[in-house]
Amino acid sequence: MAEDWDEIGFVISSQYRIAVLKRLADGPATPSRIAEDSGIGITHVSRALGRLRERSLVELLVPEERKKGRVYGVTERGEELWEQIQAKNLID
Repeated sequence: MAEDWDEIGFVISSQYRIAVLKRLADGPATPSRIAEDSGIGITHVSRALGRLRERSLVELLVPEERKKGRVYGVTERGEELWEQIQAKNLID
């Protein structure tokens, strides 16, 4: 459980990570779609995606070499964490 709290704290400490994970919980999307749907800048989306990928909470669903049309999805671990965040009412 301590590990979960570390991951939860990591996600909820950034409005951008929250927005990206929330959007991807609804289904896979490109960074530009995430930015458009969540109303945040593409730079913030890209940075949040990178940090969430480092923690294996989201994953790239197309080959790494692909530079355009990159599609991201939430991992099983990311989905579990998102459900915990929602169940505990840790975000608005």
